[in-house]
Amino acid sequence: MALIPSQVLRVAILLSYFSILCHYKALDMPAHQTYGGSWKFLTFIDLVIQAVFFGVCVLIDVSSLLTKGGDSREQERQLRKLIGLRDWMMAVLAFPVGAFVVFTFWSLYLYDRDLVYPRLLDNFIPQWLNHGMHTTVLPFIIIEMRTTHHRYPSRTWGVAAVCCFGVGYILWTCWVHQVTGVWVYPVLERITPLARVVFFSAMTVVICVFYVLGEILNSYIWDHTHTASLQLPVLCDLKHTEHTAVCEHSNITSICDS
Repeated sequence: MALIPSQVLRVAILLSYFSILCHYKALDMPAHQTYGGSWKFLTFIDLVIQAVFFGVCVLIDVSSLLTKGGDSREQERQLRKLIGLRDWMMAVLAFPVGAFVVFTFWSLYLYDRDLVYPRLLDNFIPQWLNHGMHTTVLPFIIIEMRTTHHRYPSRTWGVAAVCCFGVGYILWTCWVHQVTGVWVYPVLERITPLARVVFFSAMTVVICVFYVLGEILNSYIWDHTHTASLQLPVLCDLKHTEHTAVCEHSNITSICDS
């Protein structure tokens, strides 16, 4: 039995994302006042994705509780649609985008923080909020993956959907630069146009790799759990058989001795 019910965990995570988003939007940062606002940053887009995803998860929990014991086929059909949406969001958006944000941010930060998070931002963003945006995303999504089985689409369609998201964000970033003359991330200012093409291509490949890793991790967690659950009754039956055989052997021995 879980120490904390998964439904409670989802509500807590959802509330934490609401808090992070509210605090982030309340920041008086010059970048928020320019073209695109917060929506030009992948970190903010990812926070919205995670909040919507966990909102859907909580909605499913509430709907399941309200329809428990009912026999309405229409309610069951609507619930299955919500579950399908949840699983699709986990596979295509929540896990790959969340893992991508955490991986790329901290990789560039450790290499040269000015490439992605200039020291000037320390005057606006407290450390706890930075970790809420760039660190806790990954453990939260892994907790959800561990507590609930998610059905992934076919790998071809899943990778295609992730690629569409990645290319769409790249085009959005280029459009913001076309309008403002400024790249969203400092690293893009420091490299040549050819290097940007390579950089964008590499980032698209990386986010697709995270999709595949999420699929593998989900399969490993639930295949392992399912195998363990199947092995437990077999082991119990085996022990029961061995115990019965020992008892029968003891009875035969006692009869022979007498």
